[in-house]
Amino acid sequence: MNGHNKTIIAFAKLGDLLRDFCQSYNTQNSWHNALDEVVTKSGHHNGWFTRDNILFSLKEWSTLLNKDKLKAWLSNYELPENYPKTVAIIMAGNIPLVGFHDFLSVLITGNKVLCKLSSNDKIVLPFLAKYLIECEPELKSKIVFTENKLENFDAVIATGSNNTARYFEHYFGKKPNIIRRNRNSVAILTGNESTEQLAGLGEDIFRYYGLGCRSVSKLFVPEKYDFDAFFKGLYNFNPIINQHKYANNYDYNKAVYLMSEFQILENGFLMLKEDENYASPIASIFYETYSSIETLKEKIAVDKDKIQCIVAHGFSNNEVPFGTTQKPVLSDFADGIDTVDFLLKT
Repeated sequence: MNGHNKTIIAFAKLGDLLRDFCQSYNTQNSWHNALDEVVTKSGHHNGWFTRDNILFSLKEWSTLLNKDKLKAWLSNYELPENYPKTVAIIMAGNIPLVGFHDFLSVLITGNKVLCKLSSNDKIVLPFLAKYLIECEPELKSKIVFTENKLENFDAVIATGSNNTARYFEHYFGKKPNIIRRNRNSVAILTGNESTEQLAGLGEDIFRYYGLGCRSVSKLFVPEKYDFDAFFKGLYNFNPIINQHKYANNYDYNKAVYLMSEFQILENGFLMLKEDENYASPIASIFYETYSSIETLKEKIAVDKDKIQCIVAHGFSNNEVPFGTTQKPVLSDFADGIDTVDFLLKT
């Protein structure tokens, strides 16, 4: 069995563990007990990482870490048995396991990973790596986590903000690299959305408290759009205001808006503000009106480097259905950059 197949099988076994844990946690299973402790510890470490959100992430990965899905994904590439490169990954920490796709891509292409975790998300991934090594001991020499300065690597994948991107380019620009910047997701409404579509949009807005680049932070609506249906479709998400960190942000941002005399619409757990920017503060969504689909398509094309996902129905070929932004498939690469292709050509 070659190295790629061994790695695929290890990740598939990890998928089995995550699926079994999420579906039927077994207190007699030592790995289940250990994972449960890790989930709890991660939630204590980072208040945004609620148990519900961590389990959601684990469940989504459990569906993707399937032997057939992994092989189908990789069938689009030529995977040579080459001398492995060491790829440094600098991970973000905005949502649980946000850097796992990079981690998977590096290992499944036969390379070594040198991982620098975000302080906000440093607990779950090392545990998953421990299980992978249990399944395939050869991976032990290919996985390194470090808190020190990154050294002795052949390529780098770094995810951060527009500000950190400049730092990354300065330090890593001479190496083959993928450097990611701020992106946000948008939803395009027409006024004809069903109740189910708007409820799905609520999932796109509120999952992970809107902290992900795939979280919808901006709406494009037709002129004179009636927001009543929008607010009604999102009403079942109102318990989110009981999360104290979210509530604190809601209160703070509302106070800022009111003191600045901005016009806002709100329903007690979400604020809407008309704004041309894409990155809205927590507990608020920006919106912008459009006069025609044609002009909106032109604007979206100009701003494409700021946008991760477009949630819509019948707007474009690359749109994402309502309610699915946080359910990417293996071939959904961040910023539209094919990580596997990059790794194979580096």
